[in-house]
Amino acid sequence: MIKIHREMLQKLKWRTSLLFLFLGLIMQEQAIAQAAKTASKHPNVVFIIADSHRGEALGINGHPFVQTPHLDQLAKGGIRFTNAYVTTAICAVSRASILSGQHRARHKINDFTTGFSDEAMRNTYPMVLKKAGYKTAQIGFLGVGKTPPTQYFDHWDAQIPWMTKDGLHQTDNIAKKALEYLDKQKSDQPFCLALSFTAAHEVDGQNGNPATYMVQERYKGLYKDLKMPVPATAAPEYWNSFPDFFRTNQNIGRGRWIGLFSTPELFQENVKNYYRLLTGVDEAVGKVIAKLRESGMDENTIVVYTSDHGFSLGEHGMMGKWYGFEKGIHVPLIINDLRSDSKLRNVKAEQLVLNIDIAPTILNMAGVPVPDVMQGVNLLDLIQKKQPGRKHFFYEHTVFASPMLPKVEGLISPDFKYFNYTEHNFESLYDTRKDPEEKKDVAREKRYQKKLAAVKALYKKEKIAIR
Repeated sequence: MIKIHREMLQKLKWRTSLLFLFLGLIMQEQAIAQAAKTASKHPNVVFIIADSHRGEALGINGHPFVQTPHLDQLAKGGIRFTNAYVTTAICAVSRASILSGQHRARHKINDFTTGFSDEAMRNTYPMVLKKAGYKTAQIGFLGVGKTPPTQYFDHWDAQIPWMTKDGLHQTDNIAKKALEYLDKQKSDQPFCLALSFTAAHEVDGQNGNPATYMVQERYKGLYKDLKMPVPATAAPEYWNSFPDFFRTNQNIGRGRWIGLFSTPELFQENVKNYYRLLTGVDEAVGKVIAKLRESGMDENTIVVYTSDHGFSLGEHGMMGKWYGFEKGIHVPLIINDLRSDSKLRNVKAEQLVLNIDIAPTILNMAGVPVPDVMQGVNLLDLIQKKQPGRKHFFYEHTVFASPMLPKVEGLISPDFKYFNYTEHNFESLYDTRKDPEEKKDVAREKRYQKKLAAVKALYKKEKIAIR
């Protein structure tokens, strides 16, 4: 009886030992799996930039007719920044600011031919990610410098025409190339994929002809039954209110307006074409997101969508951007952490944010240290109120000169806009709290002199601070 009892105890101990060994192995496997999961948790980054997408032109932002269902869904699943701005509204300079996290005054990309130095390039967010172990890919034009920096990227496919010989539109071509790239990715190394659409930019005119919009064939009938609303400041008195040095057909904003918006017929057709191009970009974004979800890569990917600047569709009698008016500098900005454990869903962020914030935010979300030379802030800290929000920012555009494009600097806040046309020693002040459409320059009104002096002092302080 005692012998049987001892045998039972021995069997029980043996089974218990096996159980603990089995549980230990399971826990070890789980720890290894968790460690591997953590090690590979640097999320993939898909950065998507459109050209000339004005800030309010999203369905989710309350636009009355533009069709952007995929971008709307992306915004609902993440963070939508309603007050996002660029610090310089022109393609090359703004894209340099996005890549470097710096104001123009610091990165000094001031034209379409100058590129980053080797040191500066290594401090752009894609190269910082590359140093941290990311594969880097650029599809569509980088937009900075005359000489493509192909040697820095693992995958480079930037020279994509508006239309291929067999009729494939650039927007569709970029989407196609993005899907092909994603098909080749494996889970063992994170990637940073940048997609750069030329839409909704116009195609520059040739041989003296005006610029045009190159729209995908399937979208040419979209919005055809709608009447495009004419902006209040498209009335002649607003253009005529500018000073003489500004009010010339040599002004690039006015010159392009003449070719595209100067008659009711031109205005209706070309504004529709602008929105048609945006809907085409939206469709392309939808295809990329669908591929990420189908492949399972969404569980380790963040997506950022923005534009290099906004766009004037006749406001102030101009077409384009450049001068610091609202439609030219206000851009969409969406950040969606597709991972299922993200807590940032359907967030409407109203803080004042800038294009220089994109690079440090991407690096923070990727778990990669931010270079000290970056001037932007981590937007997640901003919306979680871990740091104070901005009250204003310095704006500058010094790429060209009068009469084509008068140089302008200024200070912009939710309540006012101050511009200094530096070549002409001419100041403008708009009280945007009372006058959101920027109809009246009040810089020479007696009751605004105290405000003008205070804003000018802030402008001078910020001009020094950003260098």
